[in-house]
Amino acid sequence: GEVYTYQPKTGDWKLFADGLQEPLGIRVISDREVVVMQRPELTRIIDENGDGVADRYQTIHDGFGMTGNYHEFAFGPARDAKGNFYVGLNLASNGASIRPELRGEFRHYGLDREGFKSKSYKGPAGRMYAATPYRGWVLKISPDGNMTPFAPGFRSPNGLGVDLQDRLFVTDNQGDWLGTSKLFHVQQGRFYGHPASLTWYGDWKKGRNPLKVAAGEFDSMRTRAAVLFPQGFMANSPTQPLPDSTKGRFGPFAGQLLVGEMNRSRIVRVMLDGVAGELQGACVPFYDDAGLTRGSHRFVFGSDGSLWVGQTHLSWVGGEGVQRIRWNGKTPMDVQSMKLIPGGFQITFTKRLAKSTHVPDQFKFKRYYYEYRQGYGSPQNGTEAINVAGSKRLGDEKTMMVYLDKMNPGYIYQLDLKGVEAEDGSAVVNQLICYTLNRLTNGDDKAPHLVRK
Repeated sequence: GEVYTYQPKTGDWKLFADGLQEPLGIRVISDREVVVMQRPELTRIIDENGDGVADRYQTIHDGFGMTGNYHEFAFGPARDAKGNFYVGLNLASNGASIRPELRGEFRHYGLDREGFKSKSYKGPAGRMYAATPYRGWVLKISPDGNMTPFAPGFRSPNGLGVDLQDRLFVTDNQGDWLGTSKLFHVQQGRFYGHPASLTWYGDWKKGRNPLKVAAGEFDSMRTRAAVLFPQGFMANSPTQPLPDSTKGRFGPFAGQLLVGEMNRSRIVRVMLDGVAGELQGACVPFYDDAGLTRGSHRFVFGSDGSLWVGQTHLSWVGGEGVQRIRWNGKTPMDVQSMKLIPGGFQITFTKRLAKSTHVPDQFKFKRYYYEYRQGYGSPQNGTEAINVAGSKRLGDEKTMMVYLDKMNPGYIYQLDLKGVEAEDGSAVVNQLICYTLNRLTNGDDKAPHLVRK
């Protein structure tokens, strides 16, 4: 529960603040002020006399509920251009019950408080539950502490970030109602899929137990994730999304999102694509191993364009420490962007493609989907190879239009690049790209196969 300052020139660490409870995110406001999200509150910490040690701890907001359940983590804060903070509240887990002492109103439509004392509470409670406000929500908090319940439908929203267009993005972790981990573009009032939080939603019928409602009804309410991270080989536990704000000082992907991963030594890159008024897009491994340890949790770019990575773990997989990543100044051969077009994708590389590039042999596509269901996670379903129907190289020699024989919403389209090289002979660094196709360019988003009947 401590905050330290670090001087890169000398390597000195100094205690700035202590006495915090499980702080899982920090925003630096100035040399004398930080804002920290700890388990019970969003806190402003100020060094008033300039001696490098905090003098004042001010509660910005603590108006959300707590049951004492071990799984009620609090994440954030992200901050928008107007100075508003965004935080995410974890759901409680039926791996443990609730404490006799609660903060906030109790509400659960499957159990009363006495029921949580029973040894058989787990089934009626639900795997994840929201017995106090506003578990499973993202909250918007103004600089003076006024809170707006912003959006429900989250399970474990460990990563919150605002991009260069002032759009809010939130990651969520695979589990019940999440077939695989996801990145959401979060907008006020929308529902993002996990129904436990609906207990605190104004339009939800009082007394109606979300555990008793069919998945199809929730599917008609929810906003699908912009990007899915395939479980097991892309990201198992994604963390903070951070836009590359360095204007090229960190490499050729300025403006794109980087996302941490707790379970492996990896940072993921996200290429967003605006289609028919909504965001979807692709993810690709960005940085693998090469000295990076596991547990990459929080990120920030330094003034010199280097990326600072903070690692952590609790009782799950992770690591610990602070690492710094600098760009070596060399542009790799990689996918710069992947955008949906009628009948296929427009794929642009960072370098000119070799003249010998042969799309049918070297661009291998398959597709699959994850079910939206109450159970924990989902296997890949409907996996099938997708044939390339045609291709066209554009005049910049970096861009290839690739047309496929099947294009339908509700699938991940996975592209494996086999032996693709640049004109200078350098091979593609990352051969795996996964595009989440929620809707076609004509706006068609019908995907009934996603819902468990």
